[in-house]
Amino acid sequence: MSSTLPPPPPPNRPPSGPPSGPPSGPPEYLESGRGGPIGPEPRRSGSPVKRGLFVGGGVVGLVAVGVGAWAAYSFFSTGPQPAEALPAKTLGYASIDLDPSGGQKIEALKTLDKFPAFKDYVGINADDDLRKEIFERINDDAGCDNLDWSDDVEPWLGDRAAVAAVDVGGDDPDAVVVLQVKDADRADAGLEKIKDCGSGDDVGWKISGDWAVIAESDQLADKVADAAAESSLADDEDFKKWTDEAGDSGVATFYAGPAAGDYLADHADSMFGFPLGLGAVDGLCGFTATDLAPGGDGECEVQEQPSSSISGDFKTQLRDFKGLAITIRFSGGAIEIEAAGDSSMGGKSFLSGGATADVVKSLPSDTGAVLGLGFKQGWFGDVVDYIAPYTGEDADQLMGDLSDLSGLDLPADAETLTGDSAALAVGSGFDPDSFFSSEDGTDVPVALKVKGDPDKIEKVLEKLRAAAGPEADVLESDADGDVIVIGPNAGYRADVLEDGGLGDTDVFKDVVPEADKAQTVLFVNVDEFEAAIEKSAGDNDQELIDNLEVVSGIGATAWVDGDVSHAVLRVATN
Repeated sequence: MSSTLPPPPPPNRPPSGPPSGPPSGPPEYLESGRGGPIGPEPRRSGSPVKRGLFVGGGVVGLVAVGVGAWAAYSFFSTGPQPAEALPAKTLGYASIDLDPSGGQKIEALKTLDKFPAFKDYVGINADDDLRKEIFERINDDAGCDNLDWSDDVEPWLGDRAAVAAVDVGGDDPDAVVVLQVKDADRADAGLEKIKDCGSGDDVGWKISGDWAVIAESDQLADKVADAAAESSLADDEDFKKWTDEAGDSGVATFYAGPAAGDYLADHADSMFGFPLGLGAVDGLCGFTATDLAPGGDGECEVQEQPSSSISGDFKTQLRDFKGLAITIRFSGGAIEIEAAGDSSMGGKSFLSGGATADVVKSLPSDTGAVLGLGFKQGWFGDVVDYIAPYTGEDADQLMGDLSDLSGLDLPADAETLTGDSAALAVGSGFDPDSFFSSEDGTDVPVALKVKGDPDKIEKVLEKLRAAAGPEADVLESDADGDVIVIGPNAGYRADVLEDGGLGDTDVFKDVVPEADKAQTVLFVNVDEFEAAIEKSAGDNDQELIDNLEVVSGIGATAWVDGDVSHAVLRVATN
C-alpha cells in the first residue's frame, strides 16, 4: 500500500454485530401514574395481578430512552458478518451486505437513485429483495429451469455473503464462499439442488450455525469450518484493527491479512518479476539514461530480455506486511471508499501531512480540478534511495543519471522547486480543444502554485527554461510573499496567486473533509467542467452526460498517522 494513503471516521460497530431482531418474549405494557415511589402492588379482589408494569413519568421516560437507544442500535448496526465463519489466517476477504444497517440502506438508495443508469439497468427500489434480484439474474445466465426462488432459495438464504482465500494446510490458498443461512436443513436441500444443476461433484459445503461454507469439496469445507470454530477471522486482532481503522461499516468490506504478505513474498519473482525504472530502459532499449540527456543519441531498439528478480528488500516488506482493509459506504449523499493499511508497505513516507491544505484551499473558488502534495525535507533523495534497488543502479548512479537527463542539480533543485507544498490547478474555463490545439498554451488556465522560496525557485526555473527553449512560455511565473505560481496564462496565474477560497466552498468541504491533515489531495468540481464535457462529448455520449450531471464533485485524500496509512475517496451527488 502507498505510504501516503487516507482518516477514518470513528468506527461504531461491535465485532460480532448487534441483535438481528427485537427482543423475544411477549410484549409488555406501560401504565401512566402520578410519578410517586412505586412499591409492591397488592393483589386486588376480582383483578389479576399485572406484572412487569412500570408506573410513573420518570420510569416511563427512562424506559422510552432505553427503547429508543435499542431502536437506534438496531437501525445503525450491521449484525453478524461472514468473517465469523472463516479462519483467523484468512489471506484475503471480500464481503457484501445486501441488507445493511437502516442508515446505510436509506443512504444507498437515495444516492444511487439519482443516477439514470442505476434506474435503467438495475431498477431496484426500497421494497425490492436484492437477493431475489441477484438470484434471478444469475439463474437467467445459468439456465437452471428447475430452480425456484420461493421454494429452493428464499426460505434459507440470508443477507450477507463473502468470498475468501484461506490457508488450511494446502500447497496454495483455497477459495471459499460463505453464505448466511436462516434454516440449515432447507439450505442443505437448496444447495443440493443448485449442485445438481451445475457441474456436479466439484463443490461441497459445511453448514455451521448461521453460515454455509462452500468449497470445492466437503472435506475442504469441513477444514475451513473447523479452523474457524477454533479461531475465527472475526475475532482476529489484525482483522479487527484494520476494519476498525477503515471506519464505519458499509455495504462492502475488503481485507488482506498478514498471511497475504507472506504468500506474495514467496511468489514475488513469478508474480512481479519484470524490469523496472531506468534499469529497465537500459535492458529493453539498449541505451542508458545518459543517452536521453541533451546530446545523447536517443536511439531505441527494443530487445527481448529475461525478467529480473524482485529485490530482497521488497520481499522483506511483504513479509512484514501487517494488513489492509477497505470499506465502501454511502454517506451524506456521497459514495465513499475508505482504506486503511500498513504504512510501512510504501517504504519511507516522502510527503508531509497538513502542508498541502494551505496551498490547495487558497486556490480560486471556481477551480475545476487540483492535485496537491505536501513534501518532507529531503523527499527527492528519499525517493531515489527507495527506487534505486529496482533499477539495477545504486542511488548515486541513479541520481547522476537523473541530473544529466534533466539538466538540474539533483536532489537540491527538485526539492527547491516543489517547496513545502505544491498544487497543480486547472481552471473552470478549461477547454480540451484549446489545450491540444494551443501553440504556446497562453490561453489555457493551468498553473502550479508552490509555497516555498520564490527567489530560489526562480533560479531553478531559469535552468528549465534554458533546456525548454521555445516551449519556455509554460514556465512563466508570478510571486507574492512565500508563494510562486508557474503557468502559461498570465490572467490565470494572477487569479491563482490570490487567496481564492476554494477551501470554503460546499463541494470542496463535502468531498475533501480531511484536507487539513492530508499529504495528498485530489479534487474535481464536476459542475465546473459541465460545459467542457458537453462540448467534447460525441452524439453517443448522452447517457454519460446524464449520469455525470448527477455528480457534483470527486475528492480523494491520503495521509499517514503513525503506522497506519489512510485514504478516502468520495463521489458526491447534487
